[in-house]
Parts: sequence; structure tokens; C-alpha cells
Amino acid sequence: MLKKFLSYFIPVNIYKRNSAINKTLEVTWNNGQLVLDSKSTNYSYGSLQRILRKGLHYIGFERIKKFENALVLGVAGGSVIKTLASEIGFKGQITGVELDTDVITIANDYFKLNEIPNLTLLNDDAFEFVLKTKEKYDLIIIDIFQDTVMPNFLFEEFFINRINFLLKVNGFILFNTMTLNKKDKERNLLYRSRFTEDYSVRMYPKVEDHNELFTIKKLR
Repeated sequence: MLKKFLSYFIPVNIYKRNSAINKTLEVTWNNGQLVLDSKSTNYSYGSLQRILRKGLHYIGFERIKKFENALVLGVAGGSVIKTLASEIGFKGQITGVELDTDVITIANDYFKLNEIPNLTLLNDDAFEFVLKTKEKYDLIIIDIFQDTVMPNFLFEEFFINRINFLLKVNGFILFNTMTLNKKDKERNLLYRSRFTEDYSVRMYPKVEDHNELFTIKKLR
């Protein structure tokens, strides 16, 4: 494919649309790989896939393979789901929750997310979903952005407590955050302080420049 070959020298855009939630969305060949970008940041594959793959590696691929289920809040193009299903070989049930219908269309049309047999992809608001679900999960991945902005509810005590309630004992939360300034770093420190001794919390700063990862294990 000519566009794929050319992408090793210069990014080649193949699709662009405006989204009410995420503004500009672009699918681009970049270094031989299809990536999904918003106006200001990578949304799926590319650097974001590397970031979340590192987080899954910190938890442990072999450990994850033994989990029964996983919840992904913020699917975008589905790079972390592809890592779970294809690279790790996770056979448990994956539930993906994505607010933006335009993103879901792109994920299915260009990244073939609808071909993953153990994935249920829901068009829903993450906050509302965690309020109404009765399922509990071994792995909860939180990767929610509107361009470079993280919704405030992710850091509020009510949402944190609800996520913790949905997590099984010995399960893990993988939370991808963006720290662009001092205020963001202080926000993350406050987030970390909200967990009791029932949780083991690790922070991984400077993952791909401005990203900071949390892995949180529920001990009891």
C-alpha cells in the first residue's frame, strides 16, 4: 500500500471528521501504522498504545491472562483492547465504554474492534455506567480525555469510591493521566492520597513526556 509506505517518511492522513465531543478526529498512517489523533494529542495506537502497554506490563501480562474480566472506560480507537486481546492473549470478557459515537464508528471501520469476539462495546457515559453496572471486575482501565482535558469527575471522591467498589479483591486499576502543569501534578498527588491501606498505589511519572500512570491493587 503506497500510503503506508509513504508514512515512513511523512504522516499520511486518510480520514478526518469533526466530533461534538472530541472536536477533530483524524486517522493517519504514521511509520507504517494506523493511528487515531485528536486536535492536540494521540488518541489510540502510536504513543498512547505504548503508554498503556507499559501500564499493563507493570501489572504483569501473565497475571492479566488469568483475570476473568476487564472494564475499559474510554475506548477511543481501542489500542489497549487490541493489546489485551492480541498481544497478551486475554480470553476473559472485555467491556468497553465510549461516549463518542464518532469514535466508535472509527474504531470499528478502521481498527476492526468489532471483530474481537470477547469484546462488548457500549456507547455510554463512563460516570453513568459505573453507577448502574452490577458487575465487578478484575481489571479496570481508565483512559478518558477530551483532547488534552481530563473530566473533573475522574478525580472526585464519589467516582473513586465507586470504581473501588466495582474492583474485585486482588484486582487492578490502570489509570492514565496527563500532567501538563503544576496544578495537574498536585491533582494527581491528591488523587493518590484518597486511597486507604486497603490499596497498593504506584505512580509512574514521565511516561511518554506528559503522561503519568497509576496502577492500583485492591488488597482486601
